Amino acid sequence: MKYPFLELGPVNAPYFGEINEAVRRVVESGRYIGGEECLKLEENLCRLTGAKYAVGVSNGLDALRLILRAWVINGDMQPGDEVIVPANTYIASVLAITDARLTPVVAEPSATTLNLDIDRLEALITPRTRAVMPVHLYGRVCWSEKLGDIARKYNLKVIEDNAQAIGATWQGVSTGNLGDAAAFSFYPTKNIGALGDAGAVTTSDARLAETVRALANYGAERRYHNIHAGFNCRLDPMQAAVLNVKLPHTSEENGLRRRLAAIYRSEIKNPLITLPESPTDPGEHVYHQFVILCDERERLMAWLGENGVGCDIHYATPVHRQPCYADTLGRESYPVAEQLADRVLSLPITRCTSPDDARAIAAIINDFK
Repeated sequence: MKYPFLELGPVNAPYFGEINEAVRRVVESGRYIGGEECLKLEENLCRLTGAKYAVGVSNGLDALRLILRAWVINGDMQPGDEVIVPANTYIASVLAITDARLTPVVAEPSATTLNLDIDRLEALITPRTRAVMPVHLYGRVCWSEKLGDIARKYNLKVIEDNAQAIGATWQGVSTGNLGDAAAFSFYPTKNIGALGDAGAVTTSDARLAETVRALANYGAERRYHNIHAGFNCRLDPMQAAVLNVKLPHTSEENGLRRRLAAIYRSEIKNPLITLPESPTDPGEHVYHQFVILCDERERLMAWLGENGVGCDIHYATPVHRQPCYADTLGRESYPVAEQLADRVLSLPITRCTSPDDARAIAAIINDFK
């Protein structure tokens, strides 16, 4: 394909030498669970986000699961309590809620920002609501003063699903440090990706961090002393070593994506295409995906394919339409989320794509009729 959507080899190529050296260090250390690289990554994440604590874990879903389970264990929530979550997120956001025996309350997204519609949030709050999960979808920060005010008014926990927005900021505060806790994913396709699954939790709540860390290690406070019925969700030190190479380049990687997004925004002129609203502060978006909207998406995808442009859909099925939630969430309709699922399309926006490529892709889109 002339303009691939994503190829991980070229994405990681600038770091091959350092990654090889980092992996060699881990192999030679003889420490293959935990150890120095995991501790270093946690320190680096605290430095990046401004959060007081970071706990490396196995993946982004487990990061979400561990936060919610920890709140239940710590008495902040109990089974059946409600967590508000946007309908157009990836299913992991909701899987974590139901895994903790909590109740997801699905919310409509904004048709312009594609994030949780904060203006509709307060109407969803009931006496059982205990938390809200803003998802920084596609790399755009989902936050506002109103969200913070609502959380304080109703004493709600705020859990950021920060799988897609590492390095983004809102009024100078980094994602991962806006709410009470945040979950990170370092899946290989992310802006900062591992060479396999990896994740992390950040928080400034010492008790939460302590419970998350124990839960991720079989519920053990120390060796052979299991205070919780926990899990094996520990971070692989090989992946931590890779991430310690790449994490210092977060600003560089996000800057590359912002430059490509600026080209798409300035050069896509086709009236059949709608671009989501752009934040006034460029720091609020790190463009994990560059999404456009088109009422004739299938025909547009065919056109792009004929012209050698790779593309993808994030996401084609809202969570309430997933078969596993058919008997619960599927009883309701969420028109905005459903319309977005029928119209969204992601364009190439990684190191695989040069500025000239982005201009060429925009021209191909402008020729679509």
